[in-house]
Parts: sequence; structure tokens; C-alpha cells
Amino acid sequence: MALSDSGPRSSAVMARLSLSAIGRGAEQPGFWAEPAVHRALLITGLSVLVSGLNQLSDDLG
Repeated sequence: MALSDSGPRSSAVMARLSLSAIGRGAEQPGFWAEPAVHRALLITGLSVLVSGLNQLSDDLG
């Protein structure tokens, strides 16, 4: 996991938390049928993507 001066990067933490929640929830019947799961995955994915792009931009600029 990448570290910054203040500790783990938020995108790495968000990704790990999301994967952990998906792993636990996927074992429950009907998990993937819930619209809230799809929204949470989209929001989490976009958050990680934007954070990663910002970090890349900072590194390149």
C-alpha cells in the first residue's frame, strides 16, 4: 500500500474497504440484486479513480 506523509493514501484505503465489504456481502443471497450495492460500487470506483488521477497529475506536474 502506498504511503504519504500522513499515512495510507485515501484511495488505497477506500479500495481495501470496498473489497472487504464486497467479499463479505457477496456471500449473502440477493446481494447483487440491491441497487444500493451498484451505486456504492460506482461511487467507490469513481472516488478511487479521481484520487488516483489527482496523484498522477501531482507526480507529473
